[in-house]
Amino acid sequence: MSAEPELDPHQPIGPSLIAIARSMLAQAAHETRAETDALAIHGVRTQMKRWRAYLRLLEPFLDEDGARLRIEARDIARGLAGARDAQSALDALKDLGEEYAPFSEKSLATVKQRIDEVRSDAESATLKPGAREGLANAFALTLDAVERWQFNKLTFAHLAESLTDGYRRAQLAIPDDWTTAEIEELHGLRQRVIIHRYQMELVEPLWPRLGHVWIQEAQRLRDRLGRHHDLAVLAALAGPHQPLAPWRARLAPAIAARQADHIEAAMRHAGRLFAEKPKAFCRRMIALWRASGGS
Repeated sequence: MSAEPELDPHQPIGPSLIAIARSMLAQAAHETRAETDALAIHGVRTQMKRWRAYLRLLEPFLDEDGARLRIEARDIARGLAGARDAQSALDALKDLGEEYAPFSEKSLATVKQRIDEVRSDAESATLKPGAREGLANAFALTLDAVERWQFNKLTFAHLAESLTDGYRRAQLAIPDDWTTAEIEELHGLRQRVIIHRYQMELVEPLWPRLGHVWIQEAQRLRDRLGRHHDLAVLAALAGPHQPLAPWRARLAPAIAARQADHIEAAMRHAGRLFAEKPKAFCRRMIALWRASGGS
């Protein structure tokens, strides 16, 4: 398999950015051919997160197509989100593990069955006949737009500024008090961390060891915030008149304890990842580019 295209300090930036976009869209189209609906949904949603982060990075240098394509990608992801809450609840049950899980083996099996029923219904409603072909066609139309992109005057310094904007947005989303942060606030931080994590893939080749560690740390923060959100979804499914309502009294304290663990870990990850001031971060990116031979 040929290597994925990446930025090369010794090559023009514009063609490299277009090649990277082509590769992302090809991967998204490939995911529509996954063996099961669940795999297709998960694969396309993941690729749409990468694609949206990439479009946000490039949006300042595109015409109105930039915002339009990002909104279209957002709508595609939202259209596939129907089964996500049920899967989140299953992930949260697994995350509770033996230390926190408040169920007997029999009760746990019953709870999983109820969530599976919700997920199955949602998946059936999400990928209707012809939906996969529709997604593939949408990606082909997006590729047509990408082929018209013009980056003749774009420099790496411009990219570094846009990358820094994503870094700054994530940094500003960090709660002043993690212990009292609302679910929506933490979810907003997670969204910004996801964008930053995928955007950093673009500059990872400039210093692979540092880039790999940085992306790993961003992924750890993303995972902790994601698990916290999954537990909130599980708690919602145990609300009044919801499928897991009979188990609410046993679930609530276990969920709260596990969420506290994730908050404590997320604080550490965020403190390390976003310790640098944005201007210093920008200077670092430009210095890495120049050290790699770029101008």
